Amino acid sequence: MAINFKKKKAALVATLALGAVLAFGLAGCGAQSASSDKSASSDDKTITVAATPSPHAEILNNAVKPLLEKEGYTLEVKEFTDYVQPNTVTEEGEVDANYFQHITYLNNFNEEKGTHLVSVADVHYEPFGLYPGKTKSLDALADGATVAVPNDATNEARALLLLQDAGLITLKDDAGINATRNDIVSYQKNLQLKEVEAATIPNIVADVDIACINGNYAIPAGFKTTDALATESATSLAAEAYANVLVVKDGNQDSDKIKALVKALTSDEVRTYINDTYAGAVVPVF
Repeated sequence: MAINFKKKKAALVATLALGAVLAFGLAGCGAQSASSDKSASSDDKTITVAATPSPHAEILNNAVKPLLEKEGYTLEVKEFTDYVQPNTVTEEGEVDANYFQHITYLNNFNEEKGTHLVSVADVHYEPFGLYPGKTKSLDALADGATVAVPNDATNEARALLLLQDAGLITLKDDAGINATRNDIVSYQKNLQLKEVEAATIPNIVADVDIACINGNYAIPAGFKTTDALATESATSLAAEAYANVLVVKDGNQDSDKIKALVKALTSDEVRTYINDTYAGAVVPVF
């Protein structure tokens, strides 16, 4: 009987010990789960946005971030210098949104790449500028003068429309925002188009006679709209077709964080910041 009692006692101790281990393990899992939930909750208050440096990242960091902080959100801006990666990381879910492109480029990108990106807000319009290079005025352009234009479809069309408005080329009547060099009916002075990646045009202005430059590349390079030989009119087709937009992957537009971002980005405070900072080089459209 004594031996059986000892065996039962040993078994009881082992059972209690195992129960303690299991309880500790479950408690540990519960703590880990709670920690994970807390982390997820924390992530919901962090908004990541892909943007080109100027003016997009500047607007986000200087004007939008303080407004979001008041609402309990942390804004993280990831800067890119090209027009492809911001859309790629948004499509892949690496960021919550992007802010760098106009609506026409977005539509073209979705069509070509098969992405599922949507605009959630029209924010601003950057007048496209025609800037002097080796030639300092349009009247001084020589026969065969070289004009630098962006080589991507939507921005080249925009450049062609600006050149037409400046009286330097004539396009087919129905060319519109889909214009290509094949739509050019006539040139003034036999102008030569030099197709270059949009981001690099500011670096080659000295090598061409005149250059068509996107606003977000002109601003950091020191070009001012007041120095331009011609700019897009605020009432032009371009002003409507090339409004810069806030973009998310389809399905994310109704999330709380995106709604908070839209509210901040289209606020009176941001409108004032844009008008005071860019003196007409960036124009709010909200």
